[in-house]
Amino acid sequence: MTLNHVTLETRREDVEAEVAFWALLGFEQVQPPPGLRDRAAWVARDGTQIHLVYEDDPVVMPRGHPAVVAADYDAAVGRLRDAGFDVRPTEEHWGAARAFVRTPAGHRVEVMSAPPPP
Repeated sequence: MTLNHVTLETRREDVEAEVAFWALLGFEQVQPPPGLRDRAAWVARDGTQIHLVYEDDPVVMPRGHPAVVAADYDAAVGRLRDAGFDVRPTEEHWGAARAFVRTPAGHRVEVMSAPPPP
């Protein structure tokens, strides 16, 4: 089994900035099924999707977060910083660099240079 998607609540007015954020990590906007297009925007990369569900008063978890592996970790961190995001490196695990960053809507995202070992 693989994880298919994570859902993040987002104000409609933040969606464009959220999509641009995820593009910096290699995600592309994809169309949700017709019945969901008025309720969400989706981005996808390598079979994993982030569903940005429209909410007027979204819940943003203070510590909970999705984590993504960026094969081009240094370049991805550089793109985020160049775009004005505050990327905060954190303790390495299993010898892999990691950092946390907040999306424009305030969601915490972990960017990892490699996945955990099996």
